[in-house]
Amino acid sequence: MLELIASVNSVVNDFIWGVPAMICIIGVGLLLSFRTGFIQVRKFGYAIKTTIGRLFQKKDAADGSMTPFQAVCTALAATVGTGNIAGVAGAIAIGGPGAVFWMWCSAFLGMCTKFAEVTLAVNFRERNSDGDLVGGPMYYIKNGLDKKWHFLASFFALFGVLTVFGTGNATQVNTITTAVDTALQSFGLLEGKELSNFNLIVGVVIAFLVALILLGGVKRIGQVTERLVPFMALFYIILAVGVVVLHAQNVPGVFRDIFYGAFNPQAVTGGIVGTFFMSLKKGVSRGIFSNEAGLGTGSIAHACADTQKPVRQGMFGIFEVFADTIVICTLTALVILCSGVQINFGEAAGAELTIAGFTSTYGNWVSIFTAVAMCCFAFSTIIGWGLYGARCIEFLFSAKVIRPFMVVYSFVAVIGATMDLGLLWSIADTFNGLMAIPNLIALFLLSGTVVKLTKEYFASEDAE
Repeated sequence: MLELIASVNSVVNDFIWGVPAMICIIGVGLLLSFRTGFIQVRKFGYAIKTTIGRLFQKKDAADGSMTPFQAVCTALAATVGTGNIAGVAGAIAIGGPGAVFWMWCSAFLGMCTKFAEVTLAVNFRERNSDGDLVGGPMYYIKNGLDKKWHFLASFFALFGVLTVFGTGNATQVNTITTAVDTALQSFGLLEGKELSNFNLIVGVVIAFLVALILLGGVKRIGQVTERLVPFMALFYIILAVGVVVLHAQNVPGVFRDIFYGAFNPQAVTGGIVGTFFMSLKKGVSRGIFSNEAGLGTGSIAHACADTQKPVRQGMFGIFEVFADTIVICTLTALVILCSGVQINFGEAAGAELTIAGFTSTYGNWVSIFTAVAMCCFAFSTIIGWGLYGARCIEFLFSAKVIRPFMVVYSFVAVIGATMDLGLLWSIADTFNGLMAIPNLIALFLLSGTVVKLTKEYFASEDAE
């Protein structure tokens, strides 16, 4: 039975993340970029000034909402996760160094795509029966499109609920236990049955912490993420920059391999990665998996922002993709490629390849710090996706189901800590891709609305 599920999922996954998906995601990104006059370039300075400027604003948000900075931190909490560490490593191993170039290209278009998603989410959001701000793809489909398209909103919400348990929780907890186990085993502290018991305890503790945060509502989620996300990002960036500086002599050659390998991968990988399309596919898909531009999920968090200016909040979408992919994912790629660790091109790889880049530079002791970074990344993702799942299931049913959902969602952490999740990773990836379909259709149909809102905003005094 499991073999049948795996084979069916493999076929669907190859289609979802194959040529059709690449065409749709890149096509919608190009359409939005052209229609907004490449706002991610024209207004990049404004986006950075607007977003960085709010880092130091401590004004509290109204009831049922977050501050704009808390909203972007919650969105980043979900996007800056294991995809930045394991996903980039996998893209390089299967697609060669050239995959990094295509990851940058997807991020360039993704900045405009996410800008559109956030702008629409804030513009078409609602208040639920509890007085909380709610929004995202299901709401801009419902409130922005004709009734004949409303079935897309239900599809998005359904796929969202199915995705959060895998992508957002179980696989993330599994990453936490794997990172901690690796660190403990490297020092010979725990082995065998002791390790299994330890993982169970870790799962229970994570379940308790997740429930404590999520059941506290959007304000508590925002308060946690605005502290956790800057800390974990800065912590990881410092470690990664250190690796690059210590191997500075390798940097020019690495960038040569990235640019040359994007169009001629076999010349860089010794013929093992021999197709241009494989390099492109892995780079684009891993970039999207990391920054979620095109999936629409991040806009759910941004819809909670205490702001009346959709386009200004949309600027956080540009910043978010830049920080996630251009900064953090690029640093991960440089850690792997500059450190000189052995890469078995053509074979699947994950976080262990990135960790090897750190340990080969600093020594085994750094495995403790990489474990801490992995734990922070994965835990933040669990929190962010918990909010996404709550909003999706609320849309399908009502606000009454949110608390039961969050309790169930929290205790999935125990499963993630104690079971082999090989197939679940793949299934979660498929549902993740399915979420993109209704969202991309909505973005295409609402592109005119994005243009109208953007022109009105920059023509007014609000942009000052």
